[in-house]
Amino acid sequence: MPLLDSPFAQLDLIRQPEQPNEPLQAFDAADEYLLAFLAEQQPSAESRVLVLNDGFGALAASLVGKVKVTSSGDSFLALQALEKNLVRNNLPFDAIPIVPASEALTGPFDRVLIKVPKTLALLEEQLIRLQGHLAPGAQVIAAAMVKHLPRAAGDLLERYIGTVQASLAVKKARLLIATPQAMTPAVSPYPTRYWLDEPKIELLNHANVFCREGLDIGTRAFLPHLPKNLGTARVADLGCGNGVLAIASALHNPEAHYTLVDESYMAIQSATENWQAALGQREVTLRAGDGLAGQEPQSLDVVLCNPPFHQQQVVGDFLAWRMFQQAREALVVGGALYIVGNRHLGYHSKLARLFRGVEQVAATPKFVILKARR
Repeated sequence: MPLLDSPFAQLDLIRQPEQPNEPLQAFDAADEYLLAFLAEQQPSAESRVLVLNDGFGALAASLVGKVKVTSSGDSFLALQALEKNLVRNNLPFDAIPIVPASEALTGPFDRVLIKVPKTLALLEEQLIRLQGHLAPGAQVIAAAMVKHLPRAAGDLLERYIGTVQASLAVKKARLLIATPQAMTPAVSPYPTRYWLDEPKIELLNHANVFCREGLDIGTRAFLPHLPKNLGTARVADLGCGNGVLAIASALHNPEAHYTLVDESYMAIQSATENWQAALGQREVTLRAGDGLAGQEPQSLDVVLCNPPFHQQQVVGDFLAWRMFQQAREALVVGGALYIVGNRHLGYHSKLARLFRGVEQVAATPKFVILKARR
């Protein structure tokens, strides 16, 4: 893999989660452009720089020792990659303060470097949260590959920060440079809420939650077919989002024990609040993490999963396949993984390579619900 070579540092970087013969590098031309632009401004060692949505730590790791850098984002894997890449490049793993997107920022910041996220609601929330945290003369610089940079990103910068100047494209990357102006404090439109009819619950959704405006159609197909009569089973909702699968299951299985895991901090924040609203103080484990990577082997009886099919801008089934492997390791012999997936993804044959028995529980014209037994 090529090294990231910037005016600040030369780094050997890896992505998370790691996979053999990784076909993708851990930085892009937008990272390089941002670092080159910042270097031209010759920031002092006392400059406070906030990095938002740093894919795998390329930006923040480059700035260690050059400025006072803080990193914030909503991806557990991205923040884990930053720590691993610091160590990989002989830097202390705790060299950079890390602020999950579910937590408040502490400014003021002289520069804010933003990798434009796939979910523009996350960008909007982050820009609103910058209010009161920008130093006099600050700049907010957003970057993305041109093909992933919607016009709406510039509109959001104009609305919440100030005048925006777009750079020329360099190696198919572009910068949006915003100059802060005095503005009326904005009220965040997040979290959003919607109601389900069955079970009859209200679901709250922070800005980066998948399908925050309403239940996604895969989950809608899955809900009527969640397992019942689980007794005291240990159940995990893998990639839990706002927690709807676990909450619906828990309402039908009052003695079961639940663990909810997602790599999005805002998903865990949403799931925590939704669990408490629907189930009060009923015991539950919720954590942001790399799927079931930290789960004890053979410690679960049931895993529920509506697997993702993309990581940031990259589409593929790598993450889903990894989740299936994690579920197999975490399940007891005889335990079961229940999933919903698009028919065309062929999950049945993938699961059959890992599990001793795979059966179709139900199907719609678009989705299949499968049960794979360990």
